[in-house]
Amino acid sequence: MKFVLTVALSALALALPAAGRADEPKVPKGEALPEFPLTNPKHTALPLTPDKKSIVAELNPDKKVVRIGIMCEVCLRVGPLEQFLCKKGTKEHEAIVRADMDAELIHLAIVAAGGKAGTPTGFIDPKTEDAKHTPATGSKVKVLVHYTKDGKPFTHPAQDWIWNSKKKAVMEHEWVFAGSVFIKDPCDPNKKPFYGANAGDIFSISNFPYSTLELPVPISKDEAQLTYEARTEKIPPLTSKVWVLVEVLPEEKKK
Repeated sequence: MKFVLTVALSALALALPAAGRADEPKVPKGEALPEFPLTNPKHTALPLTPDKKSIVAELNPDKKVVRIGIMCEVCLRVGPLEQFLCKKGTKEHEAIVRADMDAELIHLAIVAAGGKAGTPTGFIDPKTEDAKHTPATGSKVKVLVHYTKDGKPFTHPAQDWIWNSKKKAVMEHEWVFAGSVFIKDPCDPNKKPFYGANAGDIFSISNFPYSTLELPVPISKDEAQLTYEARTEKIPPLTSKVWVLVEVLPEEKKK
C-alpha cells in the first residue's frame, strides 16, 4: 500500500504544472507607478479623470496645461507591433502598453493640452472610390514614457521602446493627433456616438482609420508586423505601471 501511495504521489508531482516547481525561473514582478513627473517645481499636477489618477495634467503658474500623463501598464515586451498604446481588453497582443479607460478621455485631455485633432489615415479617394493613401493630420505631439526599472526612474521618448528591425534603430517617426472618429449607431441616432479608438487603436504604429494618435507616413499592418517590434531589453517587466506623457508641440510657422 505504501509503495502504491509513493508511486501515486510521484506521478502527481510530475503532472503538476511547471508553476509549482521550485526550479522554475521567476517572472519579474511589475514595477510600481512612480510619482507623476513635473518639468518645473513651480508647476502643479491636476487629475483630469473621475478616479483622480488615470489622467493627470501638468499646469504652469498661468494654469495652462503643459502636458498630460496617462497611467498605463506594460502588456507586451516581446514580438511584432501594430500599436504602442491600446485599450485594455483589445489589442494587447500587438501593443506595448494598455490603458484601462475610455479612449475618448485621452482625446479630451490632449485637446486640453492644446492639441488640434486632424484626421486619421485615409485609404479611399472619396471622389473616385479608388484606393488612395492620405496621411494622417493633426497637431504634432511628443510622447514620452516615465517609469522605474530595477528601482531606478527613467524618462525618454516612447520610440525608444519600438525597434525597427530592418534599420536596426529605434522608430524614427513622430505621432500626430489624428483624433479618431465618432461613429453613430444607425439603429439609434440619438445614442452617444462610439469613439473609434475604443476598438483598441489609441496610439498606433500601423495605419488605422480610428486611431487617436497616428504616424503620418504609410505603414500597412503587414509592414508594421515585419518591421517594428518591442525593444525588450529597454522595457520594464510585464504589469509595470508607466506614465505615458503627451506634449503638444508648437505649430510650425508657415514660410
